[in-house]
Amino acid sequence: MARGANRRRVDSEPGAWRGTAARAVSLVLPSVAAVALLAGATYALWRVGVEGPALRLREIRFEGLGRATREELLELSPAHAGDHLLAVDPAAVEAALARHPWIDTVAVRRSLPPALEVTVTERRAVALVDLGGLYLVDSHARVFKRAAPGDGLDLPVVTGIAREDWVERRPELEPLLSGALALLDRWAERGLDRRAPVSEIHIDPDWGVTVYAGREGTEIRLGTGDLPAKLSRLERVLDALDADGREASVLHLDNRRRPEWVAVRLAGRRTSALGARAQTQPDEAGPKRVGGASDAHASLVMAVGTRASSRSAHERVVPRQDGGSGRRSPPSR
Repeated sequence: MARGANRRRVDSEPGAWRGTAARAVSLVLPSVAAVALLAGATYALWRVGVEGPALRLREIRFEGLGRATREELLELSPAHAGDHLLAVDPAAVEAALARHPWIDTVAVRRSLPPALEVTVTERRAVALVDLGGLYLVDSHARVFKRAAPGDGLDLPVVTGIAREDWVERRPELEPLLSGALALLDRWAERGLDRRAPVSEIHIDPDWGVTVYAGREGTEIRLGTGDLPAKLSRLERVLDALDADGREASVLHLDNRRRPEWVAVRLAGRRTSALGARAQTQPDEAGPKRVGGASDAHASLVMAVGTRASSRSAHERVVPRQDGGSGRRSPPSR
């Protein structure tokens, strides 16, 4: 009897389950609403930020341009105005812009308002090299561009390297080109570029380096090795010639047996010295310390001692065709 009465009393509460369901809904509904609101906000941000104009590139700004133009770089760039800022790969843009021959280094970064900031460093051409055509060389001895009239450059020319040899033996020949540029640096450091600017550096694998410098293209045979000492002797010889009011058409500083001797072929009068380089073609196997009767101008030897002062240069003038006598002879050694 008692158990039956208890069962009837429990079953007599018909609204109990509805209260439980209502409490469950009141707990879950705010979370569901928050998730829906967040999803809606995310979608709205996606539409505005990714598909909308808020993060679209408005411009690409360049800094450091000189030889290269903005139009040329924009043509090379894979990123353009209107592209999404977050979709741009700065490394890919840098690689593309580095293909321009005048560009040495390039750095790209994103910025807000949406833009790309491009900073470039351009190459500095220091010489021309003749490789079956004239090409520009930068300060790192890198051949980077064929010379064009619009480049407007007046630079020394490095000759003596055949195009075929450069293509086939480039690693072997690059040090020779670097050496020619180092010579230009030493030449400028000593101030020789102000009194005798270099117009050509000729590289020969057997006889070394020959420089053509000055207004009349004086031929200066430096040979190989001991460059600082040779440039020092060259300065002393030029000082001695200037003191006597004379000019040289050929200077030999490549005497391996007597490196302190400088053989000089004198040029004619200043008014008729034009073309002195053409009159003295490099048809000699080595320096002539004694001129023959066929020489049009006198030749002399200057012995420049390492302990001598900057003005001490002993010289011997070889007789001219008219039989004139010499002046001084180098001391015996």
